[in-house]
Amino acid sequence: MDNSNLVLRTKLIDRLFHWSMVSCFMLVALSGLSWFFPSLNWLGYVLGPPQLARVLHPFLGIAVFGLLMCMFVRFVHHNLFVRTDLTWFKHIVDVLLNKHGQKLQIGKYNAGQKILFWGIMSLISLLFVSGLMIWRAYFAALFPIPVLRLALLAHSVAGLALILLVIGHIYMGIWVRGSIGGMISGYVSRAWARQHHDRWYEEEVAPTKPLPSKRHG
Repeated sequence: MDNSNLVLRTKLIDRLFHWSMVSCFMLVALSGLSWFFPSLNWLGYVLGPPQLARVLHPFLGIAVFGLLMCMFVRFVHHNLFVRTDLTWFKHIVDVLLNKHGQKLQIGKYNAGQKILFWGIMSLISLLFVSGLMIWRAYFAALFPIPVLRLALLAHSVAGLALILLVIGHIYMGIWVRGSIGGMISGYVSRAWARQHHDRWYEEEVAPTKPLPSKRHG
């Protein structure tokens, strides 16, 4: 197999953070939906009987928050908005139609991915704080009932909003061919990098040496 056309986009540690977070988030999201929508109460059984699910849900939520904070530290410098992001917004229609007729000066992450990043980090922070407040076993007794009601409302709305963002993230990952494979293996082709993240390719990928190819004798 010839590896000379591949470049490392996502390091192993970052992929481990990502997929561990995805696993925990799926369990938390499904159990949360089962309580928000009574018709979906069967989803809660991903964590076992209802009593066990209510015990595990907050601990898994803390795990999701912790993993996302690790990802925040590692990725935040790539997700700061820069002037060239305006070019992406000006060509948003072409982006959505998956047209790549001209260079958009996109860094490692495009403007849409940056919005998603900050949206997810904001919502998970709100979920973490409100979740601690309504955690009956430890903290709920510290707050008056009206505050708990507001915290519960904020937790529910933030949870639904985060699920919608994640669904959008999955859809775009499928829409942009090669994205999911890159998050699984860590590698993307040079052509993919040049097409979807041209500035990142020119600044960080092009100057590097290609991976040595494997030759079968």
